[in-house]
Amino acid sequence: MNLKPLGDRIVVEPTEQEEQTSLGIFLPETAKEKPQQGKVIAAGPGARKENGERIEMDVKIGDKVLYARYAGTSVKLNGKEYLILKESDVLAIVE
Repeated sequence: MNLKPLGDRIVVEPTEQEEQTSLGIFLPETAKEKPQQGKVIAAGPGARKENGERIEMDVKIGDKVLYARYAGTSVKLNGKEYLILKESDVLAIVE
């Protein structure tokens, strides 16, 4: 991974939606929704307080997270799609 996020940002590899429904119907690309779940593959050191002290991140590398539908910035690296999000865009950690 050549991306090192700064501050309270994370890099997420989106989890693609299934190509087939539970009933066996195949979904075309146009019918798939934008992913809202992914795996954290890089995390910044955390935001800073006014006194310069770091605020520890709740999200860590390897966490599976749910994030807001239109959050973050999409980037393509080595042919793969990634999303750079602020930690505040993460809605939940999936356990």
